[in-house]
Amino acid sequence: MNEEKETPERKRERLKYEELKRNPAGNMNDAFNRNEAGNLSGLAGSLGWKGLGILITVLIIGFIVVSLFLK
Repeated sequence: MNEEKETPERKRERLKYEELKRNPAGNMNDAFNRNEAGNLSGLAGSLGWKGLGILITVLIIGFIVVSLFLK
């Protein structure tokens, strides 16, 4: 597709994809920084399903460890 005929939406998606290829860990950092001014759905949407799964797993394991130490 010619860049002159590229829509703004396509251009944003292309630039986002290129940035993710260059810096895959930056996506999680962006998600946490965006959440400071946003809400939980913004965090979940920007992390994706893998990142959200990892975050939930870490929270559950953390809760279990803390509950074992407080008994």
